[in-house]
Amino acid sequence: MKIVDLHVHSNKSDGSCSPSELVELAEQKGLSAFALTDHDTTAGLDEAIAHAQGRDIRVIPGIEFSTEYRGKDIHILGLAIDHKAPAFAERIQAFVDSRIERNRRMCENLTKAGIDISYEKLLAAFPGAVVTRAHYARYLLDHGYVKSLPEAFERYVGDHCPYFVPREKVTPEQAVALILEAKGLPVLAHPTLYHMGKDALQTLVTRLKEAGLVGIEAVYSTYSAGEERQMRQLASRNGLLISGGSDFHGSNKPGLELATGYHGKLVIPFDIWERLEAKRRELYGLQEA
Repeated sequence: MKIVDLHVHSNKSDGSCSPSELVELAEQKGLSAFALTDHDTTAGLDEAIAHAQGRDIRVIPGIEFSTEYRGKDIHILGLAIDHKAPAFAERIQAFVDSRIERNRRMCENLTKAGIDISYEKLLAAFPGAVVTRAHYARYLLDHGYVKSLPEAFERYVGDHCPYFVPREKVTPEQAVALILEAKGLPVLAHPTLYHMGKDALQTLVTRLKEAGLVGIEAVYSTYSAGEERQMRQLASRNGLLISGGSDFHGSNKPGLELATGYHGKLVIPFDIWERLEAKRRELYGLQEA
């Protein structure tokens, strides 16, 4: 059976594998296609697409937007985006600039706390990456300030820590609009992780569908059978397609494998992608490749 993975991260955001390494790993795993969906950046797409040339693996250009909704961090996946569209690329650069400013301020806060850190040192430690809090946690662990990655979040870089600086975020509806402008498919990522009640989640889905949402991530590494069933039903009730992904981060999420999730239990059939791809052709009047 042909399989896909529509939610994957590289070291251009908070994964540990380079885009090229992901292509090779995907090929080894027997994937027909995978979507590279780094957080708020498309920096790894060209490398991954180029490395896949001549191989029996397709790279689907994607992104994962971090948005804010009623005090919660809600993630919106953009699949099959035109990442080179000028207006889209300009908006992504604005996200990058905002993150840089936030990171400089966080480094200043941590320096005042006695930690030998600077934005330049972070970049040197993680060359080519869009620095996220996962990089801070790794830096603190590697330099002996904490004994584990969870401790770094608990003491230094978590939402409620005195050193944390929030960054500017778009709304979920704005993320959907950006993805549509780039001729992509907006998908609500891992809804069960937001711990919203049934009614609250339905309200969010209703709002996003009105904005142009086309899918819900109904197959995901951490879902129980019951949760997957609920997400499939949520998609069906709202006339939305389903998507599926591992949310692979390499060694930054130990035990979570590309394509197969935890303990080899994840299976994402290729026809999930085929239906999404057909929807994209319908939305944008595209010819079948």
